[in-house]
Amino acid sequence: MIQTESTPNPNSLKFLSEKIISAIGTEEFQKEKSKNLSNVFIKELLEFKGVELVLLSKNFLSVNKTEDVSWNELKPMVISHLNHYFENNNEPILKENKKKELNQNDDDETVKKIIDVLDTKIRPAVARDGGDIKFKSFVNGVVKVELQGSCSGCPSSLMTLKQGVQNLLKHYVKEVNSVEAV
Repeated sequence: MIQTESTPNPNSLKFLSEKIISAIGTEEFQKEKSKNLSNVFIKELLEFKGVELVLLSKNFLSVNKTEDVSWNELKPMVISHLNHYFENNNEPILKENKKKELNQNDDDETVKKIIDVLDTKIRPAVARDGGDIKFKSFVNGVVKVELQGSCSGCPSSLMTLKQGVQNLLKHYVKEVNSVEAV
């Protein structure tokens, strides 16, 4: 059974499943980059009128839509698409088949601390709102992150980034001076 939750972004909705949606962690897919996708489920979902972006996580996916389409129109289509997939497949939409990307500084202790705080303290909260946060780099006290899913384009994402993410990282990792979105 698929359930939905609203997110702080009015143009994003979170679809929760009892089944595993992604076995490879969180991945984001944008309509403008969908031409080369091999995953039929994601490609078809991005072809729905008004769907701009899809984020798949372990047990949810979030959809970002354009202003010209209503959730009353789009929500049943997404639920039906998900149900159809799981009626015909016993495996996650995203399966293990790609190598985990390594950050350039994975051996750096400060970077390890930053990633640990992101993974344990920040990512679960962001996921509750249908989004994700990915570490990109740490240079001269500045952490660069990428906000994905419901968080990308959300009116409150800058406040979340500065008041939430930046304050937590500065508290737990003394080398952090600021956080910026890429």
